[in-house]
Amino acid sequence: MSKVNGIRMGVMALALGAGVMVAGAAQAQDRDPAYAAARAAGQVGEKPDGYLGVVGAAPAEIQRMVVDLNIRRKAIYATRAQAQNSTIDKYAEITGCKLIAQTVPGEKYMDPSGAWQTRGGDAPVRRPDCP
Repeated sequence: MSKVNGIRMGVMALALGAGVMVAGAAQAQDRDPAYAAARAAGQVGEKPDGYLGVVGAAPAEIQRMVVDLNIRRKAIYATRAQAQNSTIDKYAEITGCKLIAQTVPGEKYMDPSGAWQTRGGDAPVRRPDCP
């Protein structure tokens, strides 16, 4: 197998694993009514690095919730990245691509330039290297 094909297969494996993680993390977070309310209100959004961000000035409880959820995400990323012989950051970025793609109209996400966007009816603006 060529090095290029090996790299492509590695990226595909990471993307597949990230897809499984996305489903698990999203389901766990969606059960939290505070998270669902903050997301619906546009107080939190998905970032390209695979973590949640606070949009604008949010109350302290929202900020604490985001920190807590990001700690949980990083623990999942660490486990999955190790199992796939990857780095936490690379795994998180691939997952971030998928989480942004899964936003629905009205939800916030951060575009590649670092600006918060509100998802409209079109696909969100993502990094060109997103799977």
